[in-house]
Amino acid sequence: AGQVDLDAPVADNLAAVARGKGIRIEELTVVILDRPRNAAKIAAVREAGARVRLITDGDVAPALMAALPESGIDVVMGIGGTPEGVITACAMRGLGGEVQGRLAPQSAGERARIEAAGMDLARRLTLDDLVTGEDHFFAATGITQGNILRGVRYTRHGAVTHSLVTRSRSGTWRMVESHHRWETLMQISAVPYRPG
Repeated sequence: AGQVDLDAPVADNLAAVARGKGIRIEELTVVILDRPRNAAKIAAVREAGARVRLITDGDVAPALMAALPESGIDVVMGIGGTPEGVITACAMRGLGGEVQGRLAPQSAGERARIEAAGMDLARRLTLDDLVTGEDHFFAATGITQGNILRGVRYTRHGAVTHSLVTRSRSGTWRMVESHHRWETLMQISAVPYRPG
């Protein structure tokens, strides 16, 4: 954390991350949402020499991976969704990562709502802006198979889930495997669970 500057050139930020990790820029993998609005960022990352991994959706998971050791993802760049940015910022509080962003409306309607709320489009937003307070929790549970979390697995006796849980106050993160028994789920849920 503290290595990058949203207003610096892409190559400078990649050099700072590479220095912080003790690797060459060519060894970095940068995830970017594959959208026309990110074309210049994609080109700048490639020109700097880092590897680019394009994704079609789901920008929270790669951001989590960038903060986890040995994930194969080093940086996430580009314009994504605001709700996803706030969710990611909450997780980064516990993972020790960094988030910087700026509102980037994609339509006249979005721009009007931002301006009506009195928000400054030029302002750089940091973790402190996106997630205030002293103690933050984040939890994500895999539904389908992913790069971080396994999907729900059904057994004869219930279901097995995998979750990532973070807490900012303690700076901890945990990978949790939970076993849910059908008999207990049927007693506490309004949803009728049927084994098998």
